Amino acid sequence: MVFLMILLFSYLQMSQQIQKTMVNSKEMLSNPRLKPVQGTLNVVMNQNVTLSCNSDSGSPPVRYTLFKRNQKVSTLNRPDLTPSLFNLTINSASDLGEYKCKAENNNTSGGKYSNSLSFTLLEPISKPVLSSPTSQAKKGQNVTLSCLSENGSLPITYIFFKGTQSISSQVMMQKGAAEIVLLINSSSDFGTYKCRAENVFRRNAKYSDGFNFTLAEERRLSQPLIISLGLILLLFAIGLALAIPFFLIPSYKAKKFKCTRPSTGFTSTPNVEEPEDEVIYSEIAPVKPEEEYINFSVIRREDEKDKRVSATVYSRVLSRD
Repeated sequence: MVFLMILLFSYLQMSQQIQKTMVNSKEMLSNPRLKPVQGTLNVVMNQNVTLSCNSDSGSPPVRYTLFKRNQKVSTLNRPDLTPSLFNLTINSASDLGEYKCKAENNNTSGGKYSNSLSFTLLEPISKPVLSSPTSQAKKGQNVTLSCLSENGSLPITYIFFKGTQSISSQVMMQKGAAEIVLLINSSSDFGTYKCRAENVFRRNAKYSDGFNFTLAEERRLSQPLIISLGLILLLFAIGLALAIPFFLIPSYKAKKFKCTRPSTGFTSTPNVEEPEDEVIYSEIAPVKPEEEYINFSVIRREDEKDKRVSATVYSRVLSRD
């Protein structure tokens, strides 16, 4: 009788244990959590990173699968509920994500998906360039300096220096260049200027090359006037050169044909249109009544090309009352 009681008690204990095991085997997995082991999603190119995926509850064993943009990356099996670790290398922009993981066991239909995450690529800044709209200035003039790093993760913080002394507070820019306006008061303000740029990689801060302003000479202010006068003189010379063949040469030729040569006691007017070797006479008046000889001039056309005038010819003329 006692033996039968012992057997019955043992059977009941075994039944309870089997029932408990069957209940545990039917426990569903919770949604897994995906997180970076390094604690940050900021990465640089060629960096190795590790993602952790695990479900807090459910019946093991568990199969974890990592996806990148719905494409399977790798699968790991765990005999318990400890996290699965996925090692990755950021080789290109496509490796930034988005990532998800899925947890499955024998009692989970279709599996459970985790949250999604993506990495942020951090790029070190390039050497900044310091520039100004003008490199020349005079005392009392305001000038502008601009500092810009073409590459680098935003935001970028800039600061300006004259020599080794800071001349501005830090300027944080989400995009574009940082600018500062300076007043040139003395010769010391023509010194060497620089700027510094940095982003999240504070150990990678970079400085620009030096920039110097030069003193603008006052005489250079008259350069536009000199250029204007030069253009005016050039236009006048061109106009004169064009006027010579059209106005001056015809006028000179006309004067050469119409020239007259006065002589003592009378005036002779040659006609350039008369035939060659024709003598033209003019009315003669004696210089003095008692004189019987009077000078007169004869103009003879010898050659039409050079229009030479013949020498004066003297003749004896009888004066009658």
